[in-house]
Amino acid sequence: LTGGNMSVLEVQGVTKSFENEEIIREISLELYEGEIVSLLGVSGGGKTTVCHLIPRFYSVENGAIYIDGKEFTAMKDNEVSQFRNENMGYVLQGQSLLNNFTILDNVCMPAYLSANVKEFKEKAMGLLEQIGLAELANDYPSNLSGGEMRRVAIVRAMINNPKVLLADEPTSNLDPENAHKVMQMLREISDAGTTVLLSTHELEYLDYVDSVIKMEKGKII
Repeated sequence: LTGGNMSVLEVQGVTKSFENEEIIREISLELYEGEIVSLLGVSGGGKTTVCHLIPRFYSVENGAIYIDGKEFTAMKDNEVSQFRNENMGYVLQGQSLLNNFTILDNVCMPAYLSANVKEFKEKAMGLLEQIGLAELANDYPSNLSGGEMRRVAIVRAMINNPKVLLADEPTSNLDPENAHKVMQMLREISDAGTTVLLSTHELEYLDYVDSVIKMEKGKII
C-alpha cells in the first residue's frame, strides 16, 4: 500500500437485494488513508450498487460500513446527510452537473450547507484554476465538453475536503486524453491524503491505482 496505515473506509459483510434478488453478496473491503483502489468488473457486476451503498444512497440490509472509524450504517437518517457532506465526496456516472447553475455554483453546491459561502467560492475558483477551467466559472454545463464536465464534477466532490471520494466509472464516454486527465486528478487527490474508490471496467487506466478489487455477479472474487 502506498497510503497510510489507517483504515478510512471499511465495508463488512454488506448485502443488498432488489425485488427479492440478492445483487450484492456479503462484500467486505478495507481502504486506507491516501489509497486509490479500483473496483473492477464488467457492467452489471454490482460495482455501481456498491458505490451507491457506501454513501447510503441505497439502504444497507446486512453488514456495516465504517468511515474514519465511525459506524456510518448505525447513524440515524437525520445524521446521515451531515456526516456524508462532511466526510464523503462522490462522482456519479454520466453528466451529474445541474444545468441551470453556473460551473462555479455547481462546484460550490455541497458547501451551500455551510455558513462560509464566500470562503468556499474562493476555494472553488482556486480548484477550477488548478484544472485549467477558471475561465469557464460563469458558463453553464451545456458549454463544456464531456471531459471538462467530469473534471468539474470531481472538483465539486472535493470542495469539502472529504476523507473518502467515490467515483463511479469516472472515465466512461471520455476520449483517452480526457480520461488520463481525470485519472491524473484522482491520483493527485489520493496523493494529497484522500482515500479514493473508483469503479471501472477499463483496464488501461489501472496504472494510476494502488490496488484492484475484482467484482463479479455481486461478489468480490
